[in-house]
Amino acid sequence: MSANFSDPRENVLQVGLREGMKVGDFGAGSGHYARAAAAIVGRSGKVYAIDIQEDVLKHLKLNTHERHQRTIETIWGDIEKQGGTHLRDASLDAVLLANTLFQVENRFGLLKEIQRVLKPGGKLMIVDWAGSYGGIGPSQERIVPEHAAEDFFISGGFYKVKSFRAGPHQYGILFTAPEP
Repeated sequence: MSANFSDPRENVLQVGLREGMKVGDFGAGSGHYARAAAAIVGRSGKVYAIDIQEDVLKHLKLNTHERHQRTIETIWGDIEKQGGTHLRDASLDAVLLANTLFQVENRFGLLKEIQRVLKPGGKLMIVDWAGSYGGIGPSQERIVPEHAAEDFFISGGFYKVKSFRAGPHQYGILFTAPEP
């Protein structure tokens, strides 16, 4: 892993996943987080790698080791609209949103979809860019500062569990969904 980027394995360990859990990787991209989660949840678990870019998902599938092929299911979907992930209500133990929040146009749509698919008490991990870092990260106007991400999800009903350093240029926040 490059020194400029976060380590998906280390960050996923913050979530407390276990064998057999169901996880959604929202905005899966190249699939580093989906693969890290798959290694933990094992064959009895499931990781749904969801992205709006179909070609990215094909690439993810091609670059997934055969031992994770059955664990990772790619879904062409829109994480920014309710029902857009095609997952059942309250079906996930955890949602991973890694290096994706800065790209989201409809944050309220994203929030509603995460609320819909997470089980009560489920975990939400946010990893995102803390700055632009001279062009390594996204442009400065796209950055979602850690306090803004924290305030947004807390006002959406989530409880903050902890913050963690997610890499040299990223912050990480772990939330839990409200119990009924």
